[in-house]
Amino acid sequence: MSYSVKEIFYTLQGEGAQAGRAAVFCRFSGCNLWSGRESDRATAVCRFCDTDFVGVDGSGGGKFESAEKLAEAVDAQWPRVLSSVEAHGRKFVVCTGGEPLLQLNAALIDALHARGFEIAVETNGTVPAPGGIDWLCVSPKAGAPFVQKGGDELKLVFPQAEFDPAVFEALPFRNFFLQPMDGPDQARNTQLAVEYCMEHPQWRLSLQTHKFAGIR
Repeated sequence: MSYSVKEIFYTLQGEGAQAGRAAVFCRFSGCNLWSGRESDRATAVCRFCDTDFVGVDGSGGGKFESAEKLAEAVDAQWPRVLSSVEAHGRKFVVCTGGEPLLQLNAALIDALHARGFEIAVETNGTVPAPGGIDWLCVSPKAGAPFVQKGGDELKLVFPQAEFDPAVFEALPFRNFFLQPMDGPDQARNTQLAVEYCMEHPQWRLSLQTHKFAGIR
């Protein structure tokens, strides 16, 4: 199997339970809820996506002919001075997109594990997750199938007109986050999320700290 990747880069995780943690981001091309083209946004299932996942022309991106080649490219982004797992903790990769589970498979999971990586995945929940993922973050989208109903973190972009957070509260996730929807109404959405979390303490607020910090 070959893999299409928009970009691979080293940064800090900006959202959710792992926020602030050093990570290599592997952003896969393609999504099943939007083509990524602005001309199609109005008819997409997910219309609020703020990520460029089209093509393979980003920094570190490309077509990778095997899991080994892609894992090697991910490993190359981890700073060599931090290569000692014993001294600096486990290496961390975030597989995101687009929708990473359209491409992430057992071969790639094994290849990344073989290089000492802890593997996190950010998915829209429309595709069942394969085994072996170390940290699974699911962000369901209104109007889309929702099949991956368990994981480490449920991160709900809020508000979504067709989604009441209460419908997710009994699902087997370790963490529940509301993340204010970005865009022209961000300030209002943030206030709504704050109020909801204060009224429903099962939920925690997730902010996109990478945007405040000016990092990728």
